[in-house]
Amino acid sequence: MNGAESLVHTLLGSGVDVCFANPGTSEMHFVAALDRIPGMRCVLGLQENVVTGMADGYFRMARKPAATLLHCGPGLANGLSNIHNARRARSGMVNCVGDQATYHRPFDAPLTADTEGFARGVSAWTRTVRRADDVGRDAAVAVQAARTSPGQVATLILPSDTCWDEAAAGPAAALPVPAAPQADPMAIRNAARALRERKNVLILLGGLALTAEAQELAFRIAAHTGAALLGEGSNGRIERGRGCPQLERVPYPADVAIEALKPFTTIVLVNSRMPVGFFAYPGKPSLHCREDAEAVLLTRYDADPVQALTALAEALGAPKAAIPDPGPRPDIARGAPTPEGLARTLAALMPDDAVVADESVSFGRGFFRETHAAPRHDWLQITGGAIGCGVPLATGAAIGAGGRRVINLQADGSAMYTLQGLWTQAREKLPVTTVILSNRKYAILLGEYQGVGANPGRTAMDMMDLGNPDLDWVKIANGMGVEAAKTATLEGCGDLMKQSFAKDGPFLIELEI
Repeated sequence: MNGAESLVHTLLGSGVDVCFANPGTSEMHFVAALDRIPGMRCVLGLQENVVTGMADGYFRMARKPAATLLHCGPGLANGLSNIHNARRARSGMVNCVGDQATYHRPFDAPLTADTEGFARGVSAWTRTVRRADDVGRDAAVAVQAARTSPGQVATLILPSDTCWDEAAAGPAAALPVPAAPQADPMAIRNAARALRERKNVLILLGGLALTAEAQELAFRIAAHTGAALLGEGSNGRIERGRGCPQLERVPYPADVAIEALKPFTTIVLVNSRMPVGFFAYPGKPSLHCREDAEAVLLTRYDADPVQALTALAEALGAPKAAIPDPGPRPDIARGAPTPEGLARTLAALMPDDAVVADESVSFGRGFFRETHAAPRHDWLQITGGAIGCGVPLATGAAIGAGGRRVINLQADGSAMYTLQGLWTQAREKLPVTTVILSNRKYAILLGEYQGVGANPGRTAMDMMDLGNPDLDWVKIANGMGVEAAKTATLEGCGDLMKQSFAKDGPFLIELEI
C-alpha cells in the first residue's frame, strides 16, 4: 500500500466520502488511489475556487466535511477566497494539497511555493506530511480537526513522494470527535440576571444558534423577558420559513445598523460576537452597537447553544411560547423586478424544504422580511465577503442536501468569478435553479463609493459597469451544459421558476433588473 492509498482508506474510515477535486501532476497517485478504492464520490470542479466553494456548501448542508484535492501552492492559492468564506461560515473541510517531492523541493522548480504559508491564513489546522508512513496518521488528525465544533478548515500538504512511496504503517483509524463545549454555569447565571433585571436587551444569535430548535428556545426566552431577537448579519446557514421565528438580521449598511442597534444597552451573545461593520467608514464607528452597550457572553462559536438556551430558559422560568403565524403565503408578484417582488415570488413558489444559496449582494438585503411565510427552508449566505461563492456554494449544497431543490440567488458580477460551477451542476445533474440578477454592474460598489465619501467620475463608473459588451447568461449557461432562459418581468421569472422546479437537473434564469 502506498501513501495515497493509505490516505483514501483513512479518509473513508473517518467518514469523509466526498472529494471535490481539481488535480494536477503531483496528485496523480491520489487520483489513482481514488480510482482503485471504492466508496469516495469524486466531483470535478474546473477551477479551484469552485472546488473549495463546493466543499463549503456541502458541509453547511451535510454537517460533515468533504475533502478537496488541490494542485500545489498555486492551486491552493486559487481556492483561498472560498476557503476564507468557509472559515467565516465555520465550515469543516479537509484540503489535500499536493506539493513537490521532498527531495525535489530544494531545486526550486517552477511550481514550488510557500504552500504551508498560504494555508495557515485560512486554516485552523495545517500540516505538511514528511513520510509516506505518516500519511494515515496525519490524515486522521486532519479529519478530527475538520469535525471539531462548529467545523474547521484543515489543510494537509502532501509532497508527491509521500503518496507514491510504500506506507508500511497503512491507514489510521478514525479519531474521536470532541464534543461541543457546554455553557459555563456562571455564563448562564449572568445572562439570566441581565435578562431578568435590565431593559433594552438584545439576544444576538449566530452560527449553531440559528437552527430551528435553538431559535425556538431563544424566542421563548425573548417572549418571557421582553428582549429583542436578531441574527448576525452574515450566517452560514439559517433554518427559517413557516413555523420558525420571524428572525431578522443585523443590517449591512452602517447607518441602518447603527440606528437598528441604538436602543440596546445589553447584548447577550449566543454563538455570536458584538456587531462589527464590514468596513470602516470615515467618521463612523467600527462596532455598530452603542458605545456603552455591554456584551454578556452566553456561548462562544464552538459551544452547544441548545444546551445553553435550554438551561437559560429554565433559569428564567420561561414557558414555551407559540411562534406567531407569519400570515398567508404571498402571491407571485408581477411587473418590473424589485427586491420585494422577487422575494415574494420566491416565497410563493419555492418547494418545501428548499435550500437558498444567497449571493444576491445589495439587491437581496430585504429578502428576509418578504419570505417568512415561505415553506420551511434553509438559507445560506456569503459569510466572508469574498464574492464568487454563490454558484459553487449552491453546487456543493445540492450534493450535501441529498436531492433537495437549491435556489441560487446570484448577482451577475459575482457569478463571473466562479461560473465554471455551472458545468459541474450539469455534469452531476444537480437540482439547482440559478437566478442571475442581471443589472450589468457592480451595484454594491456604487453604494460603497458613497459610503466612503467619494464621488465617482467616468473612469470609476466604467470600472463598475459590466456592459459594453453585455454578458449573455443564456449563452454562457448553455455553453456549460445548463438549460437557461431570460426574462425581464417577475411573472416571467415565476413561470421559469415553476418550470425549473419540475426538472431533475440545473436551470438558469437571467432576470434583467
